[in-house]
Formats: sequence, structure tokens, C-alpha cells
Amino acid sequence: MTAPRQPPFRPTRRIVFHGLGALGVAAALAGCGGGSSDDEPAGGETEAGTELATTSEVPVGGGLILGDQQIVITQPTEGDFVAFSAVCTHAANTVTSVEDGVIACAVHGSSFSAATGEVEGGPATSALASVKIDVKGDKIVAA
Repeated sequence: MTAPRQPPFRPTRRIVFHGLGALGVAAALAGCGGGSSDDEPAGGETEAGTELATTSEVPVGGGLILGDQQIVITQPTEGDFVAFSAVCTHAANTVTSVEDGVIACAVHGSSFSAATGEVEGGPATSALASVKIDVKGDKIVAA
């Protein structure tokens, strides 16, 4: 006697959508990884002496975002240049703009002081990491 023949398995729409949801969560979590080790300098792998920008590229009260180096350089007051990691401390996205003394991350709405890197508006709760720079003539270089 042979076993009764089973119909082929057909997943319900609910099972399919639950599986797709799980895949989406896994993909989102994978995109959130990739933090840096304590041995890496804030702002990426930029070596000391590397030219980052010219002073004329950084507006007073504004700044310049260097996406490849993950550095944001600001000029809070004329002739005063400071730099921070361009990686938002909330969800590790790159900040999106620098205007009117504020570094903004439009992804979730965090904002930071262009002078100090301190949080001015959440959801971020910690300041942007400071990046050491030197101004040599009209050149801004990594320190």
C-alpha cells in the first residue's frame, strides 16, 4: 500500500509577506553596521597633512561637507575654522547641510552647532566628534 499523495506546498500570502518583511529588516540592519574601531581617526582615514579644502570654499556661518573623508569643515566666525566627523551620531548617516551656524542631518532631523559640534536638536543625543585640522595659508589640512 502506498502513502496517500500530498498536495504540493503552497505558501499563503501571509507567509510570503512575513518572509519579505523579515528580509527587509535584515537588509536594513545590515546597512546600519560598519562602525569604526577606536584605532581609526574620527572622520575616516585622512592622513595628517592631507589637503582637505581651501579657506575660500568654506563660507562664514556655513561649512563644507567632504563626503569621501566623512568630515565637515565649518567657519563659525570669519577666520575661525573647525572640523567634525560628518557622520550623524543618531543613525550614522552623513550630515546634509551647514547653514546659519547649524550642521543638519535631514535624514532624521538632528542638528548640531557648527562652532562646537554639540547637539542642538534631536534625535541625536551626542555631539559630532571633533577632527583636528590646521590652516596653512589658504589651505585647510588634516592635522
